[in-house]
This record gives sequence, structure tokens and C-alpha cells, in this order.
Amino acid sequence: MAARAGPAPARDFQTYLARFGGIAARDLQRALEQADQSGVPLDEVLRANGYLSEVDIARARAGFSGLGFVSLLAMPPDPRLTGLLDPAECLALSVLPWRVMGGLTWVAVPDRDTFDANREMLRARFGPVAPVACDRSNLQRAVAMQGGVVLRDRAEARVDPEWSARIWPRIIGDKRLWFVLALVALVAVLMPSVLVIGLLVWMILTLAASTFLRAVALMNTALPRPVVPQNGQALPEISILVPMYNEPDIAQRLLRRLERLDYPRELLDLVLVLEQDDTATQDALAAAHLPPWIRVIIAPPGVLRTKPRAMNYALDFCHGSIIGIYDAEDAPESGQLREVAAHFASASPDLACLQGALDYYNPHTNWLARCFTVEYAAWFRVMMPTLQRLGLPMPLGGTTLFIRRDILEQIGAWDAHNVTEDADLGVRLARYGYRTEMLASTTEEEANCRLRPWLRQRSRWIKGHLLTWAVHMRDPVRLWRDLGPRAFIGYQVVFLGAQSQVLLAPFMWSFWLAFAGLPHPVSGLVPPLAMMVLFGLFLLAEALAICVGVLGARRTRHSRLARWAPSLHFYHPLAALAGWRAVWESFTRPFYWAKTSHGHFDTVRISLPPPMLTVHNRGAGASARSKVPGRVLLFRRAELVVAPKDAVVGSGPTVCEQGGAGQASGATPRSAMRPRRVAPVAPGSQSRHLG
Repeated sequence: MAARAGPAPARDFQTYLARFGGIAARDLQRALEQADQSGVPLDEVLRANGYLSEVDIARARAGFSGLGFVSLLAMPPDPRLTGLLDPAECLALSVLPWRVMGGLTWVAVPDRDTFDANREMLRARFGPVAPVACDRSNLQRAVAMQGGVVLRDRAEARVDPEWSARIWPRIIGDKRLWFVLALVALVAVLMPSVLVIGLLVWMILTLAASTFLRAVALMNTALPRPVVPQNGQALPEISILVPMYNEPDIAQRLLRRLERLDYPRELLDLVLVLEQDDTATQDALAAAHLPPWIRVIIAPPGVLRTKPRAMNYALDFCHGSIIGIYDAEDAPESGQLREVAAHFASASPDLACLQGALDYYNPHTNWLARCFTVEYAAWFRVMMPTLQRLGLPMPLGGTTLFIRRDILEQIGAWDAHNVTEDADLGVRLARYGYRTEMLASTTEEEANCRLRPWLRQRSRWIKGHLLTWAVHMRDPVRLWRDLGPRAFIGYQVVFLGAQSQVLLAPFMWSFWLAFAGLPHPVSGLVPPLAMMVLFGLFLLAEALAICVGVLGARRTRHSRLARWAPSLHFYHPLAALAGWRAVWESFTRPFYWAKTSHGHFDTVRISLPPPMLTVHNRGAGASARSKVPGRVLLFRRAELVVAPKDAVVGSGPTVCEQGGAGQASGATPRSAMRPRRVAPVAPGSQSRHLG
């Protein structure tokens, strides 16, 4: 973690700043009050809230401390010195060996306190040393320029190789694996009935296990949800990583959503992580005029180009004690970070990670979006809380997860070679004995609801889960000891069982033909009574899957989507196409990251969930009040106006169609309020009239 410089006595520095100039007395007084309330150094309050630039603050602090100030961009450090101190250590301690002059090694630091805290270490490394002041941002830039190769290589190999997917080529190159595959192929040719029976037994085992887990999840919903007590401790600094690649079109919308976060700006370190060749997104962010509490870190090119590699690189540049992840299209709830801080403050030290619930803001785009939304609701609102309660490894989502930084660094951060780094992270946390809990807060994102991109995304997920299972199962005895018997069995069900059902889906579908009385290869191998039992298991599995989908949807603001849960019977088979593609890529392109493109359906439809809320109907000269489920809506003559989902209320309306003009005042039939999809309206722009 980057060292936090404790300020000199704030009142004295305040007096110096008043003489230094560049800040109004009123703003200085306000900043001082904020620093007193939050317990954050005055420098950070001034910077984060834009009262003074970081360079001006560093110059003032240097003058106050009697240090010289150097611009590291104009006078870069001597490259012969930078190799003597590890770049990651330079970033962690906020020190950088600069020049050798007059028999002294001059070390660039953001303030004198940082130099004093590291004086003995520096003296042991470099002999006589002296401090020179600089601003922290330019110190980090200089470290990135001088030690970028070291940091890049470190980002690609932070995880223990025995627990990393980078050993996958060794796994698929093992002669024993190919011997087993050859044996299976031989059995398929010479004794196909044996292969069919083997597949049937495996299908029944995995289907029964997943059905049992769903049944437990439904029973779990009857138990009271744990209440997180509010803690009055000081808020921690939170660093948020937002990886982006080729997403210039959503930069402005991303910034609007992030600005809604209700958290002290001096305690929020928001880092946008870009790739060096992504000049389009870099230009879009440069034109967006980022606030002082948002930074851009550019990951240099390397052997890999994956999201976890970029986050590993950016981790060394973060300041916070808690690390969070958002995706570029995310719209988190405004109070989410305060809930994160309260949850960690009231928890035991073995709670390492919090996973927020994910939802979609475009669930009505098409049938695929509706099913995707119900599937997410079932997973994050029903299944994941059950895994938490049972103490099983939790495959984390790739966004809205928050983890203690010291623990993240202890376990090696993210596996740069794993295309589902989130799921792997959840397993490694469990193996180290740490817990993950669900956060009672939701982030909305864009549902990937075009078929080909959906298949690409789902294929990456399945490939990553297969690799994660295989990597951790290289030593099953050690995994059993690390997780314990119950968690080990749960790991097999959640990872191997789920993906087995995906891959065996075509085999499973064929049994519906047998149940309908049509010929099937198994009919002559399985007694009729066993077929009836299998048919009952199929029906039970389908019924429980529908129930979990309905329950999950009813726990979101999209409760009306529960009626689409039965159509998941036709949605889940699509994953079989992605599954077999994932198997192929596991052998041909195991580390290929199929990027999901965002911003195609970045619009918001009206959702009308309970409870009942008041609606003002202002017809032509009429005034009445009626009740419809959902938000407070404002009627005008031929339009229905609501605030867009990702904009502050009042920043510009989005208009949806109302029923015909002949409706009686106060009578608002359901058909008259059918929402229409509209484009987001920029704040201050005119409303868009449809119909």
C-alpha cells in the first residue's frame, strides 16, 4: 500500500497555505473542517476536492518542510539508481532514488515524514541520503517509466505457479491425459453401450447433486438474513479498479455513474486501467476532464492481454486498504461503498471479500436479456447466499467485489492466465481459510443479449471454470485438506458438476424423446422403472430451477420477469454450444480473452415493481391521483416522464408513451403505461418525444 504521509500540525500548515496563496480562505477553512471530520491529512482533502492541484500541494508542503522541489518529468531520475530498489517497493513506500550529487543520494519523496520513516532502509541501500520533494503522481509515473518491464512481468506471474492456470499447457501435455482420452475413444468405438451407461451414470450424479443444492437454496431462503450492524469507526480508503479496453463510447456515462457514489472523495481512489494501445479510450478520457479523485493507469503491453493482468499491474499503484472492482458499464448504488466499509468494520478478520449482487438495467431488450436477468437473479439472490451459509467456495463475479488489500496481496492477487480470474480468486481465498460474504447492495450493468457475443462470453466463463477446476484438482489430497470434506464436495458440485451438465446437455435432451415413447439407445439398457425414476428426476430438476428463478426475480426490482422463468428451459441449452466451444479453446487458445463489448443497449426501460406509489395525473385541466406499482411517475398530456436510470433525478427526462388521449382523468389502464425503450438523455437536454 502506498504510504500515507501524516501531515505536519494542520494549523501550522494552514497558516503556511494562507501565505502560499492559490486557495481562498473560505475553501481552506472548509477543507480543514473536512480533514478534521474524516481524519484524513489536509493535503488529501485539498487534492481530492479540487481546492489545489497536486503539484501545488506538493510545492507548498516542500516549502513548509524546508525541502527542495523537483519535477520528475522535467528532470527524470538516474536510471542507474532505479534498478537498485524494486519498483513495487518504490510504489509501496512512495520513495524513488533520484540523483547522486555532492556525495549524497537524493531520494524523491512526497513529504519529509515519508523520508524519515524510510531513512534507515535507504541509508542501508544507498549510503548517505537526502530528501527532495515531488508530487506523488509524477513519482508513480517515473517508477512506471523506469520499472515498467519489471512491474509488467510481475503482473503476469503473481500467483503461485502450482495454483495458476499458466501451468495448463503442462496439464494438457501430460501423456496420462491423452491415454485416458484414447481409452474413452476406444470404448466408444468397440463398446458404445458401456460409454452410454457411463455418461448416463455421470449425468444422473451431477443432475442429482445440482438439484439437491437448489433444494437447499430454496430452504435457505426461509432463514432470516443476517443484519450487518452499523459501525461508527472511521471510514477506510477504498481503491476501485475499473478495467477498460476499446470502450471510448461509454466513458462519459461511466463518469456520471461513478460521480453518484456517496463516499468522501479524499478516501476514494478510483483507478481506470487501460491498455497502452487503446488510444481511443485514452483520448475519450482525456477529453472528459477527470476529477482529481479519478486516475488513469496504463498497462504496458506484454505476453498476455487479460483483465486480471491489467488489474495486477494497477494494484501496485493503488492507495486504499480495500480494493474494489467495477466494470466499465456498471451503475452501482450510490451508498454501496459506505455499506462495504460498515460490513468490513463489523466483521471478523477472516472475512476477506464482499461480493455485491449484480443486476441488469436493460432486462426488457429481448428474450435473451429477460432470461439472462432471471438467471443472474437466481444466482446472486438465491444460490450465492446459500454457498455462503454452507461455507462452500464461492465463484466470485467479475465486478462489485471488494477485498482487503493485505489478503489480496498475500494470496497473489489475480491469476493473469485465468479467463475467469474472479472464480479462481474465490477458490484461493477458501483454500487460505478466508471467508466471502454477500453484500446487501446491487450494481446494475448491461445484459449481453446478442446471441453471438453471448456465446463468446459464456464460452469464456465455461473455459475459465474448467481450467480453475483442473488446476486446483492437480493435487486433490491437498485440496481436500485445505477446504475440508464439505467444501471439497461443494467445489466438485459447483465447478465440475455445473459444467458437466452444460456439456452433457445434448445427451440429456435426447431423453425427452425416450420419455415421449420414441426410440432411444438407452431404452434397451435401462429397466422401465429406472426410466420412470429418471423422468421424475428430470421433472424435479426443472421445477426447482424454475422456482429458484422465480424467487430470484422477485427479490429484484424486476419482479414481473418471474413469469419468464419457465422459458429458462429453452435458454440453458444455448450454453451447450458455448460449452463445447470452451472445450475446444481449452486445448487451442486457453488464455484467449473473448472481450465483451458494452454500450449497445445502454438504455433504461421503466420497471414497475411493487410497492404501490402515488402518481400525479395532470390531464388537460384535470388533476387526479391514481396508484400504479413502481416509481413516482409524472403524467403530462401525451407523455409519461421518468428520470433516466443512470442520471440524477431532474437532470433531464426520458419520455415514454402514454395511452390514448381519450382516457378518463385518473383512470390509467395497464395498457396505457406500456414503456418504450428510449435513448439516455444527457443532463440539461430537451426531452425526447416518442409515438
